[in-house]
Amino acid sequence: MSQKRKPKLGQNFLVDDEARHRIADALGDVSAKTVIEIGPGHGAITEILAERVKRLICIELDKALASELRFKFRDHANVEIAEGDVLKAEFPFLLKGETAKASVIGNLPYYITSDILLTLFANAALFDRAVLMMQREVADRVAAAPGVREYGLLSATTQMYGQVASILTLPPSAFSPPPDVFSSVVRLEFAPRFAELGVDAAEFDSFLKKSFGQKRKTLGNNLRAAGFEREKLESNWPDAVPREARAEALTLEQMAAMYRALKP
Repeated sequence: MSQKRKPKLGQNFLVDDEARHRIADALGDVSAKTVIEIGPGHGAITEILAERVKRLICIELDKALASELRFKFRDHANVEIAEGDVLKAEFPFLLKGETAKASVIGNLPYYITSDILLTLFANAALFDRAVLMMQREVADRVAAAPGVREYGLLSATTQMYGQVASILTLPPSAFSPPPDVFSSVVRLEFAPRFAELGVDAAEFDSFLKKSFGQKRKTLGNNLRAAGFEREKLESNWPDAVPREARAEALTLEQMAAMYRALKP
């Protein structure tokens, strides 16, 4: 990544018309829904959604773009422009009065993609679906299955909160100015698995971080480095988990079995 120019917030705007509609379509029927759009920019997707949704809340950090959006959609009573940082957004406040879950759509800057995802996960109870555009390499990690090179902590964490599907990949020419990277769009159907797998959400999130501590180390070595005693690991190691396995090779079911076996 060091040789590639990373997309910055508000820098690269989607100009491919077919892609704009495919991304908006991936949300499904939103005629009776509230949708939150992250980083609308000049409103390329906003203008499509404004004609479809019951309520559209756009979170835009750039003051000039937020002002431009307010003017552009001044005749759309269903469009609200919330100027500010999505990482500091108070989603319960933005969605006050809503009884149904909202959907999310957005173009996520490379350097804070993981942070935005974690922010959405922290508010997962408010959302049913998210359609998110991000750098292709990050999308590959988000959607990766255990055992492949791209699978890691981001993959496991995301898939604990929902089911991921790849929608489309866009070349640099789909944006103005063209970035030096490809972008991909994924759809996340929120369906947290913590109760299903018998784990505490906060504790299991912490356990995953420890398990993926160093990529090329075995799970046992990572857990010992994180403070788990060798004797406890050896005596409580579940049969479902190979002893020399790396976290990257294990399913969430296996990771949950390991967590439950070591839980005090």
